[in-house]
Amino acid sequence: MTIEMREGHEGTGPGAITPDGCAVELYSRLSVGDEPDIIAGAVPAGAHILELGSGVGRMTHPLLERGFTVTAVDESAEMLERVRGARTICSPIETLDLAGERFDVVMLASFLVHDGDDAVRRGLLDACRSHVADDGCVLIQREGEDYHTNLPRERQDPSGFTIRILSAEPVGNGVNSVRAEYVFPDAVWTQTFLARPLTKEAFEEALGEAGLKVDRYLTEDRVWVRAVPA
Repeated sequence: MTIEMREGHEGTGPGAITPDGCAVELYSRLSVGDEPDIIAGAVPAGAHILELGSGVGRMTHPLLERGFTVTAVDESAEMLERVRGARTICSPIETLDLAGERFDVVMLASFLVHDGDDAVRRGLLDACRSHVADDGCVLIQREGEDYHTNLPRERQDPSGFTIRILSAEPVGNGVNSVRAEYVFPDAVWTQTFLARPLTKEAFEEALGEAGLKVDRYLTEDRVWVRAVPA
């Protein structure tokens, strides 16, 4: 099947590639870290979570195991085919409209808030605001402060593969083209995508424009954030 890639995005490697350059098989192999514990510690027990950009369910499944109800949204049908136990909705996040449904928690992980297209980023945050209950919260995962610097760098995952951030080249208007490589013993995947570094101030300003405000930063590095309706 031919898919239309998002401008500035590319992916290589075995299996299906999504419009933003993510490889379905790669994401099926990635292990989950402490994210589910961070999320569980920031929201009410048993909450209904709207997970925007769920992919194959890397975080969906651990959240279900912790007793949460999850509605998983992704623009890739191939990704959603791997999700088990959650309601799934195939849609771009920035145009999502669930007809008045509101959720205890809306989650926007995977650094999606750093999308290189300003209109898309506004759409992502608007989707968060329009689908969160008035007394609910939005959990957002930001890039680390040094994500675009000190490159190339690599890290060995305990499960036996290497992640390399090879480069982050400016393409204008404060946006970088980031190239990443994932090396497994039996396969290699690459992903190229556009990302905008956001200072804490710029991030909080973007939240404000969407009618959200920071409630608190959940991690010392300020990567995970709990926001609430302003």
